[in-house]
Amino acid sequence: MHHKKLKTHLVNHEVSTVTEMGWNGLKNGKLMTKCVENGFAILLTIDKNLLYQQNLANYELTIAVFNSYSSKVEDLIQFLPAFELQVNSFEKRKAYIVEKTVE
Repeated sequence: MHHKKLKTHLVNHEVSTVTEMGWNGLKNGKLMTKCVENGFAILLTIDKNLLYQQNLANYELTIAVFNSYSSKVEDLIQFLPAFELQVNSFEKRKAYIVEKTVE
């Protein structure tokens, strides 16, 4: 995850950002490899290209993509209720698109 402000809203999870890990600028495949090597279970992103560029079966990792066109924290927090409802059903080596919660 890139957004450190969103991290404060994910209190039920152990979260690290790409910046905190020193992984800024890594291409998707290398980023996914680093996540696996460092024991991360989920890569949370808004990069929809990740769904199509990588062979997810090669990575012991779950990809969760917030279907957002904005990286503003006030937009991203709208996806958190749906993410929390779905996260326990996520499987490794698969990607999931998370939609905004409709009220």
